[in-house]
Amino acid sequence: MIEALGDPSRRAILTMLCNGPASVTALADALPVSRPAVSQHLKVLKGVELVTDRAEGTRRIYSVRPESLEAVREYFDDFWQKSLMAFRLAAETDTPTPPNPPQPSETRESS
Repeated sequence: MIEALGDPSRRAILTMLCNGPASVTALADALPVSRPAVSQHLKVLKGVELVTDRAEGTRRIYSVRPESLEAVREYFDDFWQKSLMAFRLAAETDTPTPPNPPQPSETRESS
């Protein structure tokens, strides 16, 4: 599911659908991609169950599946919790090494 969100166009489509259901045409009109490209992106999003569709006359209306977004949110919550904990542990256990002390320079005695 997360892999499907790797594409910026799919993220943009999903963001738009979070604002409400939309047709392929409405999505394509708002994005710098063609209708066939939007359809392909929607196929991927539908395949991973992030969106669903329904027939409305001759159009398909797409909408977000909230339960799938919850799964994505849980994934990222877990990811960040583990990452921040690892960072905290690393910061607490790493002992900074002091910089190398300056080496005494050779001094010349003046005559």
